[in-house]
Amino acid sequence: MAQWERLRQLPDGFRQQLHQLYDRDGLPMDVRHYLSPWIEKQDWERAARDHAYAMLLYQVLLENLDIQHSRFVQEDSFLLQHNIRRYKQNFQCFGDDPCALANTVSWFLQKEKEILARAEVTEKVQLLRVDQEAMETSSQQDLENKLARLRNEIQCMEHTMICLEEQQDEFDFKYQTYKMEAVTDEAVKNERIKVFQLLVNKLNECRKRTLSDLKKILDWAENLIDLLVKKELTEWQRRQQKACIGAPDNVCLDQLEKWFTSMAECLFHVREFLSKLEELVGKVSYDNDPVKAQRPGFQKRTDSLLKTLLQSSFVVETQPSMPQGKGPLLLRTNVQFSVKTRLLVKFPELNHTMKVDVSMERETPHIKGYRRFNVLGSKIKALNMAESQSGGMVADFRHLSLKEQKSGGGGKGVSDISLSVTEELHIIYFNTVFELKDISSQTAGLTSLPVVIISNSSQQQSAWASILWFNMLCHDQDVMFYNTPGATWPQFAEMLSWQFLSAKRGLDKNQLEMIAHKLFGKQSNYDNCNVPWSKFSKENTPDTFYVWFDGILVMVKTYLEDLWKEGLIMGFVTKGKEKSLLKKKQRGTFLLRFSESVIGGITFSWVETTITGDPDIKTVQPFTKVDLSQIPFHEIIRNFQILEAENVPENPLLYLYPHTSRDEAFGKYYSEKTGDDSPYIQYIKTKLVFVTKENTLEARSPMPSDMAHGESLEPVSGLCGESADQNGDLHPLRELETFDPDPMLNGFVSTSDDLLMYLNDPNLLDECSIHPAGWMNDDQGFSEFSTQGLS
Repeated sequence: MAQWERLRQLPDGFRQQLHQLYDRDGLPMDVRHYLSPWIEKQDWERAARDHAYAMLLYQVLLENLDIQHSRFVQEDSFLLQHNIRRYKQNFQCFGDDPCALANTVSWFLQKEKEILARAEVTEKVQLLRVDQEAMETSSQQDLENKLARLRNEIQCMEHTMICLEEQQDEFDFKYQTYKMEAVTDEAVKNERIKVFQLLVNKLNECRKRTLSDLKKILDWAENLIDLLVKKELTEWQRRQQKACIGAPDNVCLDQLEKWFTSMAECLFHVREFLSKLEELVGKVSYDNDPVKAQRPGFQKRTDSLLKTLLQSSFVVETQPSMPQGKGPLLLRTNVQFSVKTRLLVKFPELNHTMKVDVSMERETPHIKGYRRFNVLGSKIKALNMAESQSGGMVADFRHLSLKEQKSGGGGKGVSDISLSVTEELHIIYFNTVFELKDISSQTAGLTSLPVVIISNSSQQQSAWASILWFNMLCHDQDVMFYNTPGATWPQFAEMLSWQFLSAKRGLDKNQLEMIAHKLFGKQSNYDNCNVPWSKFSKENTPDTFYVWFDGILVMVKTYLEDLWKEGLIMGFVTKGKEKSLLKKKQRGTFLLRFSESVIGGITFSWVETTITGDPDIKTVQPFTKVDLSQIPFHEIIRNFQILEAENVPENPLLYLYPHTSRDEAFGKYYSEKTGDDSPYIQYIKTKLVFVTKENTLEARSPMPSDMAHGESLEPVSGLCGESADQNGDLHPLRELETFDPDPMLNGFVSTSDDLLMYLNDPNLLDECSIHPAGWMNDDQGFSEFSTQGLS
């Protein structure tokens, strides 16, 4: 099924995410909808790099818009004609830079995939959380029942007020008639006075019952507001906080909006009842009138509850985010960002009447050098229903930006604490005033979640680490988040798994265990282990855990998403575990794992059999984006070859662990063209062929720049290389020489743009390769190879 069709069939919560995505201006939803088949067939990632191809797609896009416009003319769709014509005019600004348009479309398609991935994971998670969902459903049903009971009490009170008014009118009529008759007979007068006293007593009792019922309604309302504000809204805010860092939580506000609106309607009804009582007291009153005594207190309590509800109903529906950023809450100076606020009390008469104002911090933390910013752009907008796909009351700020104040940060000199740019947290404030039916409530103090503000794209990785850490651990807005005692392993593991949900599959128990092993060393139980901020990510430290982890995540999302989603990549597995898994398997069994020493590297190992029949595990040099940008990983696996002594090419990769044939596992991803027609033939000929003659390993490579460093390599006796020209003729190279260990540690900079892979024997390795103290030490102590003196 086409991607757009799948998106249209998602549940409401995820469709809301789709609407929020297309609230941006880069790609109109109308264009995405009407041109969806054509858009999804194009290679927008290639177009983002290839100017000529981007120009071709740009021109075809304009032609398709013309065709669509003609269809709307024939269908007499006046509004759609206008919109399509306007969209075309907007796209024409990309005529000088079509790659920017391609990059924008590619970004939107990627975000769509992430929404689909979250929906798929949520569906799977729901199957595993039947009990929890049943409990949540029960809790929501209980709240629904309480609201229904409150609405029923309100209806009963309406009837009570009618009866009270009728009873009072009856008394008033009889009393006024009595005064007009001017009865002189004392006996008759006394008799009439007794009757009126009985009527007054009856009226008094009725008023007391009415006030008692109103008190019960207010008690009930207060209980419900506590549930809404302190439980349901708080839980939604926590879900939103987790969703910002990848959790597959439902953050749709429609249900909360129904509850808040219903609650507000009930309280406004109570205010009407109190106004009616005031009117009735103005007509008929007497000594010790309970309404006179209690109505002011009821009025004060009702207004207090209503203001509490209104102030809580003003929320940030979509947290600040910039286009094509690493995630929400990460902003960059002078780059536009968007944010959306919403009023959960939805009254049509408020449409376009309430103004929302945006500002930055009011009080600067007492931190030396803390930066301050000004908000630029349209900072005041009216809450309205037109900007929300669901009809909610929203103020959608799409074109805000931040500029640093040159006067320096507040709190200067107050504290010796100094933070890096990516450790500073900043708050955005939103203010509005609710005015309806003589109720005025200043809903000041609404804030965004803390944001990190960078000035250079190179700071994104460190900044995102701060956002992950804060939203994983903190429920308040303490900017000193790095002082937290640390994350427990269960918290940390859950957050790591969320990151991979954007690649359509989270981390399983075994993968998380490998990461825990790497962090804490071998332990029987990791639940009581803590990860401090300094170990997770610290600026200017190149080998932190997060740099390694994020390098893998970026590689998977960019090049390996389909293979990862299908579970074909084991990924996080130690070398010792890898060896124990493979040595029990038949010859040709292989598995795919992430490199522990090369940032953003993936490798594979397989089982060979020695002359004595013992298993011999072979490993290949890690592939990085340099390789994967030239050839898909499944094509590397498909075309990897070893030439035996008799020069018969052989692919040693036969069965994906545990026992799936290679072509069965990867076949559906193969290119239809093979052999010399393969689009990757140049890479295949020069990079994926190994020659082995008895104890000598030779590799085909056309030039010395193809040589690079291996992962955990041991020198092989008599190792030498051969280069191959385009005709396949081999030219002997000088013997390869050994040099320093891992270039990631010793600062060695290779002149190579590509990688040549070497085979190695992990049986020679020290299996105790995981050290909690460092992150690039798994391959230290082993010699590597360089090419010198090519003939």
